[in-house]
Amino acid sequence: METQKEVRKAIIPIAGLGTRFLPMSKVLSKEFFPLGDKPAIQYIVKEIKDSGIEEIIFIISPHQKAILKYFKKDVALEEHLKKRKKEQLLDELHTFQDAFSDIKMTFVVQKEPKGDGHAILQAAKYVKNEPVANSFGDDIIYSPAPATAQLINIFNTCSAPVIGLKRLPREKIPAYGNVAVEKISNGLYKIKKIIEKPEPSQIQSDLVVLGRHILTPEVFEYLKKAKPSKKGEIILAEVLSKMLDDGKQIYGYELNGEWLECGDKLKWIKSFFYLTLKDERYKDELKQYLKTIK
Repeated sequence: METQKEVRKAIIPIAGLGTRFLPMSKVLSKEFFPLGDKPAIQYIVKEIKDSGIEEIIFIISPHQKAILKYFKKDVALEEHLKKRKKEQLLDELHTFQDAFSDIKMTFVVQKEPKGDGHAILQAAKYVKNEPVANSFGDDIIYSPAPATAQLINIFNTCSAPVIGLKRLPREKIPAYGNVAVEKISNGLYKIKKIIEKPEPSQIQSDLVVLGRHILTPEVFEYLKKAKPSKKGEIILAEVLSKMLDDGKQIYGYELNGEWLECGDKLKWIKSFFYLTLKDERYKDELKQYLKTIK
């Protein structure tokens, strides 16, 4: 019997156009929109690193150059800070660079935006025949226990694809992917059906899918065979639904932590304030300032 392989790699697809954030996204990719004093992508990369992942595979568009530089050591900037005797800023830069120096980062270009499933498929040759974590850039999970690590723990038990889940009020569910489930234990479910943006009459439960997954090699085989939708896209949720129709096992886990969404401007603004008000450096003064606004 083949030994189960560990989850050592993660995919972060960030090649989307960010049209909901126009005109800002014309010049700044949405993964670099700030949440407090850090860009969204930094929270996601830290979560993945803290989950024990050794390599991140970024799926980027041909025009995304900032991500290629952000986590890279910047010798010229260091020299500039040394000359200006900016010791505190230099220490902060070193702390940031050191925090991510031991995780390998690979960058793969998705030439055209053809759906999230197509973006994930671009990582296939780097993932090889291994299970892999997937983290979409629209979701931040604020939790002491990294969300990716939570899903890896489930995968280590079930050896099948795992989807991150969260509960929502019924009136909000039609904007998300909804699931029909069979409960296994506290927080753990067997997925029976996935319905994207259901009509109220189609709602199966109060659980929706968020942007965290553990994907197996079998998922990539289905992605390779998937037919594009009428819009020319390959969608991960549709591929997972096809696997369920074929009798494949997929599990869902209700993630612990605060789900902070960044999929549109209002959600991003709310997430910005949430994380800033959690920061010990800023929260007290910011709370006082907010009280002065009428």
